Amino acid sequence: MEKTLFPFVSIVGQEDMKRALILNIIDPTIGGVLIKGEKGTAKSTTVRSLTRILPEVDVVKDCRFNCDPNRPEAYCSECSDRIASNEQLGSETRNMRVVELPLSATEDRVSGTLDIEHILKTGERRFEPGVLAQANGNLLYIDEVNLLDDHIVDLLLDSAAMGVNYVEREGVSFSHPSRFVLVGTMNPEEGDLRPQLLDRFGLSVDVKGDRDPAIRKEVVKRRIAFENDPKGYTESCADESEDLRESIMFARKHLKEVRVDDEIYDAIVNITSHFEIDGHRADITLIRAAKANAAFHRRAMVIKNDIRDVAHLVLAHRMRRRPFEESVLDEEELESCLNGM
Repeated sequence: MEKTLFPFVSIVGQEDMKRALILNIIDPTIGGVLIKGEKGTAKSTTVRSLTRILPEVDVVKDCRFNCDPNRPEAYCSECSDRIASNEQLGSETRNMRVVELPLSATEDRVSGTLDIEHILKTGERRFEPGVLAQANGNLLYIDEVNLLDDHIVDLLLDSAAMGVNYVEREGVSFSHPSRFVLVGTMNPEEGDLRPQLLDRFGLSVDVKGDRDPAIRKEVVKRRIAFENDPKGYTESCADESEDLRESIMFARKHLKEVRVDDEIYDAIVNITSHFEIDGHRADITLIRAAKANAAFHRRAMVIKNDIRDVAHLVLAHRMRRRPFEESVLDEEELESCLNGM
């Protein structure tokens, strides 16, 4: 039986976490999100609850790798062979889903394996798909990402950046698209990620339990109400969940139409220069996140408020800091940059 998940729209507070996830669903090229926080702050609950609001996507019918019919140049090896055989590839629509990666996953389990024995016997390639195949077109979730082996994290980040998984063994190769939203959660008390890996996540969020008694009370009331009647509680949130899902689908559809004026580009490079952010990944991510934020609010043009909404998500984990020092974006300095100091 399918497990009933707590509704995303019913999560109290944690606005930065929810915004970061929604923006990545709207534009997966933002580069995923790392969610850091103490235990009991609804990190895993929030990510898993996305299932109810994830949009529909088009995929090639009968494809094991969820190839996008609108991107024939990125077809997997199997779809390319079908095309070469003059087969007409149909398409179908399905919902995105949350794919979870277990901490114990090996490299073969992640990237997939080629059956060399079968190839030698028959001359035909046989590829056993891994997690990256399941994740294509979906959201890939890693709980306690800081405890995952570094080489597995590197593999995931490289695949997410390139959009393809390439496997080669004994001179035989296989490739398939691997475009997904990478979401990692972690408790900093259990260890941190290397700075080089932190920079590869498009957005980062620090979540904390709320100290306001009224908000804490509302969190407890909603959770108890859900546990007493999961189905009924979920149904009571159905309309709100569907409205959010439609807003996300609208934003995805119109994202390319959102304009970015030179004034916005100037503001962004002023910000990244002022905060001494290395490289250009932050500038590009800031533009993409601001565009997704504008599309979500149904605006045809990025405005400075979009930068205000996303700057701390993009920059805080990329700022230089001393050991044990918390990375915090100074709001007054951000305003000065936006106003052309």
